[in-house]
Amino acid sequence: MAVKRAFITGITGMVGSHLAEFLLEKTDWEIVGLCRWRSPLDNLSNIISRINSKDRVSLVYGDLRDTLSIREAVAVAKPDYVFHLAAQSFPRTSFDSPIDTMDTNVQGTVRVLDALRTIAPKAITHVCASSEVFGRVPKEKLPIDEECTFHPASPYAISKVGTDLVGRFYAEAYGMTVMTTRMFTHTGPRRGDVFAESTFAKQIAMIERNLIPPVVKVGNLQSLRTVADVRDAVRAYYLLLTVNPVAGAYYNIGGRHSCTVGQILDTLMSFSPLKNSIRIEVDPDRLRPIDADLQVPNTAKFEAHTGWKPEVPYEKTLRDLLDYWRERIATEGNRFLTR
Repeated sequence: MAVKRAFITGITGMVGSHLAEFLLEKTDWEIVGLCRWRSPLDNLSNIISRINSKDRVSLVYGDLRDTLSIREAVAVAKPDYVFHLAAQSFPRTSFDSPIDTMDTNVQGTVRVLDALRTIAPKAITHVCASSEVFGRVPKEKLPIDEECTFHPASPYAISKVGTDLVGRFYAEAYGMTVMTTRMFTHTGPRRGDVFAESTFAKQIAMIERNLIPPVVKVGNLQSLRTVADVRDAVRAYYLLLTVNPVAGAYYNIGGRHSCTVGQILDTLMSFSPLKNSIRIEVDPDRLRPIDADLQVPNTAKFEAHTGWKPEVPYEKTLRDLLDYWRERIATEGNRFLTR
């Protein structure tokens, strides 16, 4: 029997890199990862030697805004499974770059799915939307299930509404096995420093190395989030495509631990020996014009279908995130901005 092939867009990101490691460990699949020519490869350091020797994993260059490059990448990958993770994924950035966000996320998804439609129409495909599609949800609708009304609160969230609907459209219109997910907050090692909990961890690590004053700059600390670990997220994505995949299905996925962003900061601070000497300061530049402030998922549908449950404890997720930044700051500290 021929070895299965997986195509991961966004393999250099936090989720994509963890997913590649998971698939190398848990399957015998060949993996092709899509990345832009200028993408940093830091997150792939654990598997870079395997990429260099083409030991079950290789890279192909392309850009979601370039139709020809996407078609060529899909032709090279010849995938049985597709994890479409690549995106402009930073909600705050989308307020400054809304058109780029829409092109990358909505039209980029169309480019990927249209290439698959003509080159690999039988591929089982995951399109990654976001819990941000639900946006501002009234308290009486918590926890958020799959049928909750979309009320996006950023250009990023609007783009992910488009991503979600495009994925479902290709399943319905062309008979492709495409499924979409709305993953709620997920974090851990390699989380980008534009996200709240990761910038908190990074600032704490920099303070511990005496690189910045003992002040953690923050945005809105009142937003409610439900936190999952990235390692649980990639296991969920694998099960999505391998446990009785249903064309056109859509699922909410997320963790169990709900808390405010301020409580996430408190947990991270509790891990630091300097916790009693660090001040908190609101930075207006870190505030969004509008925020998705109640993000608590109902994941019963996905759990019933796949048997998935989150396994990594909340405290371990945040401790591993802080330790990740401590290690990076210890070796590369002077090159980091405090964004």
